Amino acid sequence: MEAMPYTQSLLADGTAKGYHAKATPPTVTMPRLKAIVSGAIGGFLDVAFNFNTQALLDDNLLGQFSKIGWKMVMCGDETWLKLFPGLFMRHDGVSSFFVKDTVEVDKNVSRHLSYELSKNDWNLLILHYLGLDHVGHIGGRNSPLMAPKLMEMDEVVRMIHASAMMSPEDNKRTLLVVVSDHGMTENGNHGGSSYEETDSLLLFIGSKSHATDSASVISNDVNQVDIAATLALLFGVPIPKNSVGIMIPGMVDSLKDMQQLRALQLNSWQLLRLLQRQVPGFQCGSRPCDGFSGDNGYSSNGIMEKFCRLYLRAAALYDSWISTELSRSDSREDKSEIIAAYYEFLISANQWLSHKATDKPAKVIAFGVMSMILSCLIFSAVLYSIIQKNYFGEKRLSNGILTWHLDEGFSLSVIFILVISMGSSSMVEEEQYIWHYLISTLNMLLLRKTLQFFKKDSTCGFFTLFSGHERTSLRASSIFTLLITGRILRGWHQGGVNWTFLPDISKWLEQSGTDLQLIQLTSVLLTIILSLFSLSLLRRKTNFILVVGFNFLMSGLLVLHHIVKYRHNTSVPSSNAATSLAQIIYATLGITTVGTALVVPWVMPIQVSNACSSDHAVSRPFKIGSQSQHSELRDCLYITGWVYIGSWCLLQLLLQQPVNTAVMLLILVQIYASFLFFSQGMQQQKQWVEVAVLYYIGMAGHFALGNSNSLATIDVAGAFLGVSNYSTLFSGILMFIITYASPTLLLLSMVMYISIKNLDIAASTQSADSGHVLKMTLGLPCLVSLTVNSILLIAYTIVLILMRNHLFVWSVFSPKYLYACATTVCILIGVFIMATTVTYAHMVLALRRNMIASINETR
Repeated sequence: MEAMPYTQSLLADGTAKGYHAKATPPTVTMPRLKAIVSGAIGGFLDVAFNFNTQALLDDNLLGQFSKIGWKMVMCGDETWLKLFPGLFMRHDGVSSFFVKDTVEVDKNVSRHLSYELSKNDWNLLILHYLGLDHVGHIGGRNSPLMAPKLMEMDEVVRMIHASAMMSPEDNKRTLLVVVSDHGMTENGNHGGSSYEETDSLLLFIGSKSHATDSASVISNDVNQVDIAATLALLFGVPIPKNSVGIMIPGMVDSLKDMQQLRALQLNSWQLLRLLQRQVPGFQCGSRPCDGFSGDNGYSSNGIMEKFCRLYLRAAALYDSWISTELSRSDSREDKSEIIAAYYEFLISANQWLSHKATDKPAKVIAFGVMSMILSCLIFSAVLYSIIQKNYFGEKRLSNGILTWHLDEGFSLSVIFILVISMGSSSMVEEEQYIWHYLISTLNMLLLRKTLQFFKKDSTCGFFTLFSGHERTSLRASSIFTLLITGRILRGWHQGGVNWTFLPDISKWLEQSGTDLQLIQLTSVLLTIILSLFSLSLLRRKTNFILVVGFNFLMSGLLVLHHIVKYRHNTSVPSSNAATSLAQIIYATLGITTVGTALVVPWVMPIQVSNACSSDHAVSRPFKIGSQSQHSELRDCLYITGWVYIGSWCLLQLLLQQPVNTAVMLLILVQIYASFLFFSQGMQQQKQWVEVAVLYYIGMAGHFALGNSNSLATIDVAGAFLGVSNYSTLFSGILMFIITYASPTLLLLSMVMYISIKNLDIAASTQSADSGHVLKMTLGLPCLVSLTVNSILLIAYTIVLILMRNHLFVWSVFSPKYLYACATTVCILIGVFIMATTVTYAHMVLALRRNMIASINETR
């Protein structure tokens, strides 16, 4: 209201008509542009294609304008050039994804404005400004850059209106349409279905019409898909054939009586054709409505009969009005009745068509579901085989009855609870509450089990200094740490979709004026200290370990330097120096991580003694098995796992929003607390339960970082940190890394978990071959994650098929399915890294051991 005074003046004097144009999800640019020009509601997968836009093949307004010989010019978002290649006489496109640019991206559009307004060789000029969207991504809706940017847009409106529409020769011949493709949440994101994201702007600015009250005009609500039908009817071109939009009521008033009724008739024919396409056998001509009760069985379809009656009533009134002998001035009341009848049909048909899901080939769907079920059965069968081989005997009492502990039963019931919850739209929207409840309950059961099954344990190997009471104290302390940090994470971000307005820790920190930079610095320092301490537990003090630790420390100091110097104001775009420093950090972390994983198996000293010794062990509090033939592999995986965890945490502390850095630290604390608990050798604790607990911690941490099943919570701004020129691939990778920070961290930490736990089982058989060692080492960490995710993916695929006609299929179930697929990709990547790391280290060490044995034999 204050930042756009000229536009407000146009609304006040009736020159402009304003509307709230409701956009359908996903609220991202490319599918919204398709809706504006074609009037069709696209599929939800358009959100994925938004980063790789292809030419629009559907019937659309620009294609219709081109057929009648219009010349078109476009300046701005290059998405238009990808959607309509070769259609524009002149164009100058800019990247829409480089959100750090809030200035040049709009100047590049405005610099052509004076030239284009002075030319008369075009019929349609498209100007797509991006700065307002980028300002929101960087600093949110309340960014200090927002008001100046709105003023800049107001000046653009004034310039176009004064130049192209105020001159006498152009009066009533030019229409200026101001439209936004989507809205934005308070924190500057979009993509979901909240009111803030779907509420977009629509202004029609032309010659001064009958003065109306500004407030009442602005309150008018229309659908974004109505724009295509309205412009087509105003300019006399066919409505795009897939358009479900209707003529905007306020724009009908600008036409003559005959033109108004003709436009509504054409609009009704368009929707009637779509109804006939959706319902084969539906015929609604001049005969009564029972004419479509054919072989297709639609005679009992009350909705179709209603549509037919509404259409025939409007058509009959229109025919009567045409044939009447009364003067047009005397039939004003009759005309209003006809308009009302047409709109009753149009609105009803529009609502039904908008909610009608597109049918997909049943055979393709069945094949996909069967393929997923088959893979899940394979994972489950192999997992059961491994569990049965190692633990089946431990579950039998002396009388042969199979027994289960409470934590094991609950770990399995978690999957059942998640599957059941997927059928509820509210539970899908608020899934984070389910994960927090499940992990808290599971931690309480582990605490109960710790106190209930206390046994003294002393084994030759790691940490034999602890007595039974000390071990129980460590286990209890670890569980209490998990419970306390879990409760803090539960309250960090409130709600996923419906309850985001409730108070939480993150809002309190932001609203209380707390120095978020101090939280960032503290989180980075504690992460460095905790990581270096865990590395110091390894008693092998080789030069290579010192080099790894030094590189990690340097990376941490670079992250600290970046935060101190460049992250003090996130609402201001980063400088070239900040971009260069971020790129250096990426390179340092990447080289350290990959280099360590490749080199450490080659430089790790190999011991030939089989004695039970702690010289080659990780110091307390962790405990690993005692077979020296696996001590080198154990230490290799410990170092590599430590580098994976530390480097990933530093990367996230650089990329995540300042308020989320403490969350990453708490998740890291949970990982180490879990390792401390699992390393204390409780015999009643099954390894598959431990892996499941780690998986659940990762998913709970995913929601603790503020993620949800709405696309609006994806951090777009962080994906451009360290990006000097827009790259779809690199920015997409960064966006994925930020979104799946917690699940990936837990999967990477499995490498360190294997070094602590799994080699005990692998080394239990003295004559175990390499295949057996790899199977027992990787079997549970890989298969538990794959099986749980596979079950959830299959269940949600079936839910989505069943809910394909649900009212919330596009706003709730479809985005959740995209997240489910992305989670599957995350699990596959994490499992691949884990399996590759362990296999590579085992093969290199086996090769070196054989080489040493050959040398000793020759001597």
